Amino acid sequence: MTKCAVNVGQKFEWNTNGSSSDIFEGKPCLDVPYLILLFLNMDHACVRDEAVHRDTRPELRPTSHKSRSLDCKISEHIATIKSASLIQEHEQDFELREQMSGYKRMRRQHQKQLIALENRLKAEMDEHRLRLQKELETHANNTYIELERLAKRHVAQTDKEMKSVAAEERRIQQQIVAQQKKELTTFLENQKKEYRLCKDKIKEEINEDLCTPKEEKQERLSRHKETMQRSQAEEEAHLLAQQRLVYDRSCRALKHRSLVRRHEFEQEQLREELNKKRTQKEMEHALMIRQDESTQDLERRQLQMLQKLRIELMRLQHQTELENQEEYNGRRQRELHRKHTLEQRQQPRNLKALEMQIKKQFQDTCKVQNKQYKALRNHQLEVSPKGDHKTILKSLKEEQTRKLAILAEQYEQSINEMMASQAMRLDAEQETECQALKQQLKQEMELLDAYQRKTKSQMEAQHERELQKLEQKVSIRRAHLEQKIEEELAALQKERTERVKHLLERQDREINAFDTESRSLGFGSLGSLDFPKEDNR
Repeated sequence: MTKCAVNVGQKFEWNTNGSSSDIFEGKPCLDVPYLILLFLNMDHACVRDEAVHRDTRPELRPTSHKSRSLDCKISEHIATIKSASLIQEHEQDFELREQMSGYKRMRRQHQKQLIALENRLKAEMDEHRLRLQKELETHANNTYIELERLAKRHVAQTDKEMKSVAAEERRIQQQIVAQQKKELTTFLENQKKEYRLCKDKIKEEINEDLCTPKEEKQERLSRHKETMQRSQAEEEAHLLAQQRLVYDRSCRALKHRSLVRRHEFEQEQLREELNKKRTQKEMEHALMIRQDESTQDLERRQLQMLQKLRIELMRLQHQTELENQEEYNGRRQRELHRKHTLEQRQQPRNLKALEMQIKKQFQDTCKVQNKQYKALRNHQLEVSPKGDHKTILKSLKEEQTRKLAILAEQYEQSINEMMASQAMRLDAEQETECQALKQQLKQEMELLDAYQRKTKSQMEAQHERELQKLEQKVSIRRAHLEQKIEEELAALQKERTERVKHLLERQDREINAFDTESRSLGFGSLGSLDFPKEDNR
């Protein structure tokens, strides 16, 4: 028979003998109150049956011999009930084991469902995180490729710009040279015209002077020619020097403008590179925020699914517990009803047996009294005169008849009182057992209901704690993400500032060095020169 042990505040543990040890395999029992109640009820039933086995209902005992006979008869009656109770006990034990096995299978199935869902959710989360990691790696690779492509494009643009600047410098230099050649040609033509005019004018003046000898006129004309040629040669040399100075100054100004354009081009490329990095970093941050939000949604959805399954499994478990408890209650009531029916059926037979026993005792008593009467009669006849024998016999006969009648009446009254008392006692005991069983089952149902409310409340509290823990985890992770974004943006801004600063410092040094070299070469301000523009073709 199963032995139960209940310790308040601890899990319910029990040990079994025989084949029933396979139910929980020596492990702690499921801490379910109605199961505890079932096993406790089984013990209570065993104790109650043993109490019934020991029950010796009080009977009317006219004599000590009759009392012993009634005790023997009741013992035989109890032995019969005990055999039936043992059969019912084994049946109840078997039903309880079957019920416990089914309940255990259900709990195992629920546990398997929870483990399967947790594994599936874990695999889903791992896949989600792997996908997010791949997205970040893809974005990082794309960013690297974009920056490499931009760097190559900048190199190509720089080469193209340098070639364009060199070509423009050559074009402007060629234009300056062509313009200066044109100016020199015009200047020489004007000198030739001026030389011819001056020569003709001098010839006219000399020809008008008739007093001057011809040789002197020739000498004077030669001096004027030499003077004019020397003056034109000086003017031509001055023009060439001026043109050379303008050419050198223009070339220097072109180099200055090319240097400024290169600096502007470098600034524009650096600005484009830094803007590209910032754009890529902002895209990365937006991707990380979207990933964090998707992770939050997935975590909340998974927690909701897990809690929903727990609630459904608890509902099924509570429903099963309630059904099992109701089935157990019905079985207990049916068993009690069968017991009462059996007792009611046995009542007439038992009363008949008791009545026969009382009658037998009455007959034995009558025999004893007859023996006593005969002994008294013989004694009276011996001590009395023979003439009084008839009167004595008549008197003794009447006394015997009267006492037997009284004794018969007493036994008849005892039988009637015994039957009435037994019937009332049986009804009262059965009614008491019914009320006790109803009260016990009601208490068990209340205990089960309280336990289910408690477990439901505990699960709701656990779900609330899980939700708060998740929200805290999400909040902390989001705060770390925002801090990381701020740090990366600050680092990017710092890099931007440093690179711009270094570029401007380097360009400023190059400009200062170029201006210093220009001043050492005798060139002043080079920013006010106008260069011929390229013809629109």
